[in-house]
Amino acid sequence: MTTLKVTGMTCGHCENAVRQALEGVAGVVRVIEVSREREQAVVEGSADPQDLIAAVQEEGYTAEVAS
Repeated sequence: MTTLKVTGMTCGHCENAVRQALEGVAGVVRVIEVSREREQAVVEGSADPQDLIAAVQEEGYTAEVAS
């Protein structure tokens, strides 16, 4: 499981855009959560974290692996 800190989401549309972007990354089994309130996305699977970050950034949001 990978947790990303995602900033820049302001609405439900933003959450959906991030969810769809993450679902398109190779190795993602399931997007467990995308929350603008918690500024995070939780992904299940074996996807490379850098690929997840790149997918989020392509949608116009900032992402990093949560510590």
